[in-house]
Amino acid sequence: MFTATADLTTTMWEANDGDLGRALVIAAVGHADLTAATLRMLEGELRARVERLAEDAAGLVRGGAGLPVAFGRAVREAGRKLTVLLPSRNAVPAILPEGDRRAAGELLVLAEQVRLLAFDPADRNACVSADEKIIQSCHKVLAVWDGSPSDGSDATAHLVAFARARGIPVEVIWPSDAARMPRVPGVRPGSRPAPRRCVHHQDDARTGHHDADRTGHHDGRPVAHPNGAAVGDHAGDRTGHRGDRPDAHQGGAPAGRHGADPAGEGR
Repeated sequence: MFTATADLTTTMWEANDGDLGRALVIAAVGHADLTAATLRMLEGELRARVERLAEDAAGLVRGGAGLPVAFGRAVREAGRKLTVLLPSRNAVPAILPEGDRRAAGELLVLAEQVRLLAFDPADRNACVSADEKIIQSCHKVLAVWDGSPSDGSDATAHLVAFARARGIPVEVIWPSDAARMPRVPGVRPGSRPAPRRCVHHQDDARTGHHDADRTGHHDGRPVAHPNGAAVGDHAGDRTGHRGDRPDAHQGGAPAGRHGADPAGEGR
């Protein structure tokens, strides 16, 4: 157990910050989509790694959910100091994404020092740049990495290569039971499709001529114009038909002659 003695003076931080003294500074990087069971398992693994380091070793972590909290707990349970970096804008603490706020609150309790680092926490590239600055100030990096390459949502491989290219030792940690949360192809975490809206007009004639919806039908059937012509004379939908058959024109010709789809065909 430990007693929280955080220095909450949120001064700006730079790489090789003198406040860390000559301590052996360690940081942890890793996947942001680790399962809850994996994070619990990693706390013990990270603690064991930290305990093998010098007694004056200090942990440096960027505030956020997931691995940062597991690493922060491990550092403090191992009896080492912890410095937490929070994002700032114009030297004032920036608002964290909602999913990181509770985790950052716990890290503030765990920290001995809190420092500000200028970056936008909502911008992925800015977060990666912040992690690069953290790595540059470290003597050792613990990487929770399954060996996969970096992609548009995960930069762990990049950060490992970044550290190694600068001669900073990297310990890769990936227990046999570790796992990442499954991804939905084509959907970024937290994203949701925009709701569809259907706009109805009181003027049926106007609706029929200009504002037919994208499916080209209403309630499963063509909308009749007051003069008897089916919708589609002037506003054929993207498929060039209504329902399962072409709409009839007043003159008997299929509506596709005037409302063909982008491929240039009526049906």
